[in-house]
Amino acid sequence: MKLKVNREALLKPLQQVAGVVERRQTLPVLANVLMRVTDGQLSMTGTDLEVELIGRLTPDSADDGEITVPARKLMDICRELPESADIEFDYADQRLTVSSGRFRSRLSTLPADDFPSVDRSAEEMTTRIDAKALKRLLDRTAFAMAQQDVRYFLNGMLIEIGDGHVRAVATDGHRLALSNLEIDTDGPTRQVIVPRKGILELQRLLQEVEGDVELTIGTNHLCIQSDDFTLTTKLVDGRFPDYERVVPRNGDKVVMADKQELRRALSRTAILSNEKFRGIRVNLSSGQLQLTANNPEQEEAEEIVSVDYSGGDLEVGFNVGYLQDVLGVVDSDKVKITLADANSSALLEEPEDDDSTYVVMPMKL
Repeated sequence: MKLKVNREALLKPLQQVAGVVERRQTLPVLANVLMRVTDGQLSMTGTDLEVELIGRLTPDSADDGEITVPARKLMDICRELPESADIEFDYADQRLTVSSGRFRSRLSTLPADDFPSVDRSAEEMTTRIDAKALKRLLDRTAFAMAQQDVRYFLNGMLIEIGDGHVRAVATDGHRLALSNLEIDTDGPTRQVIVPRKGILELQRLLQEVEGDVELTIGTNHLCIQSDDFTLTTKLVDGRFPDYERVVPRNGDKVVMADKQELRRALSRTAILSNEKFRGIRVNLSSGQLQLTANNPEQEEAEEIVSVDYSGGDLEVGFNVGYLQDVLGVVDSDKVKITLADANSSALLEEPEDDDSTYVVMPMKL
């Protein structure tokens, strides 16, 4: 295998693919990236057996062939070369020679036949979605995914497609984020749980994509494809909670607040909250919302935020980080908060836009 490629053309897809590769692997070949040249096109593949990413580009010149090389070392070498440098690859005697100008290196390789691929099941549904709209959908919900929860089905995101919409839902058991996107699709509604790593990689990739991507769902995999990459991720086998039952519908205390003013007040007050539990006390009264936090060192902070509210008084506690996460993804200038009592969850929404819903459970202080 021989090929010649410009550093800038190679570096971006190589960095994307190397991001999937885990540093600590039980199989040595999983620390490598598969380089394959077919019909003048170079594809690079990285996988951790759960998520597989293929990046594609057209080199200046290339001879067909395939081999696997250490992903991190190759990426670091390309990153340290001068901008706009031409890089030449030449495989011989189980070594890949990488050269550019006066620089030359020889990397160890492993056979391409040893490189595993993520099993792809039979395709059940395919649709096209605007990449920017899909990224916004994921960005507005991904923060609520659980991390390393024993309820493994929470360590990911529910994707629901059908009836003219795609919906993303994430929850860690203490808060829930739900967002909708209208698309041109019909047929039966399909629900799948995409693992956390697959969602994070997809968010990263979609930053660079213009136009539509093709989304395909199989019995045990989800695949997103653009002109430059193909991301395949296994699905989580489990039953996601009935999210409709979690959304509170009986709140009678409706608060309208300025998003930035409330966000800044929460940030200031949170500095003196308990570092472990992050609790903040919210006292609601006519026209104002009082925030109070304290910690084991007997330090405390409070701030009063002017709000549009004319109902009865209420005192309730929340994890301040959960409120900050929601305000961090809301686009509108105002935020609508609906409450019922001290033991009920808060419902946060955008007044002008009903495509996203956020639920935050209260905490005892």
